[in-house]
Amino acid sequence: MVWLPWSPQTFQIYIVLTEKLVHLEDVTLVDFLGVANNNIRALAAAFPASKIIAQGDKIHIQGSAEVVAKIHAILHALLAHYRQHDLVTEAAVQHYANGEGQPPSPTLPKGIITHGPRGAVVRARTTNQEKLVAAVEAQDMVFAVGPAGTGKTYTSVALAVKALKRKQVKKIILTRPVVEAGERLGYLPGDLEEKIAPYLRPVYDALNDLLSPEKRKYYQENDIIELAPLAYMRGRTLHHAFVLLDEAQNTTATQMQMFLTRMGIHTKFVITGDATQTDLPPQQRSGLLAAMEVLQGTQGIGFVHFDERDVVRHPLVKRIIKAYEQASH
Repeated sequence: MVWLPWSPQTFQIYIVLTEKLVHLEDVTLVDFLGVANNNIRALAAAFPASKIIAQGDKIHIQGSAEVVAKIHAILHALLAHYRQHDLVTEAAVQHYANGEGQPPSPTLPKGIITHGPRGAVVRARTTNQEKLVAAVEAQDMVFAVGPAGTGKTYTSVALAVKALKRKQVKKIILTRPVVEAGERLGYLPGDLEEKIAPYLRPVYDALNDLLSPEKRKYYQENDIIELAPLAYMRGRTLHHAFVLLDEAQNTTATQMQMFLTRMGIHTKFVITGDATQTDLPPQQRSGLLAAMEVLQGTQGIGFVHFDERDVVRHPLVKRIIKAYEQASH
């Protein structure tokens, strides 16, 4: 062994670098990373001794162990922020990078259900919509019944999206009985999804309002959101899912019993319908009404009744509903 004389020129300090990888799952990249990765650039500027590189759905972090741990924690806080708000801004990056914020609370402010694309707030707008939110939190199965335009379907889809974002469920299943509303549509071209699309249009509209086009497409292509006619529920057991049966007044008693018994573990069922607008043959009793009679008082099942005061469409809709109610008595 040869010993060399010490000099300042030969003395070097070696810093051991640490690397970590963060995967961005179920994320619209531009909404998380920012345009031209500006959010990641802002985070990198706050930690100049580190290296942060975004590549596709992965973020690579390199630096000292202490700095990498900090950046890793900030990125996970930003992911929690994104899942609540559907958007990350440079201001949010600075907020967490400066140590001024904690990951958002799993409890949203009162009245807010979730956030739509670009951070839009989705909230309960009427007393009975608030009751529906509370009932779904408290019960595994909820019937939401009332006239058109009261937000039953929209609120239920928003609750489903909220559960999916929070990973309380693994998938959303949206279903309807395929019954024509007093007219014959005849043969519909296309594959199954194209054939049932006209019947599920209100559900599609709600999803388009609550999710970005990219995210909705990703969820549907990966079977995380499933839209299917009620007949396709037979023989299945639905686990870890949020399941919405819309337009349930058009089910028969047999169909309703079949659907209700599909419920698996860690699953929420919401059944919505308007008993005054059934499209079944005149002699056929609605399975929705039969189920509500049979199941009234059953533990674990909630019932929310909407009326014309909950209508959130044009003000004239409230008066139309009231006039029809008076005429029927």
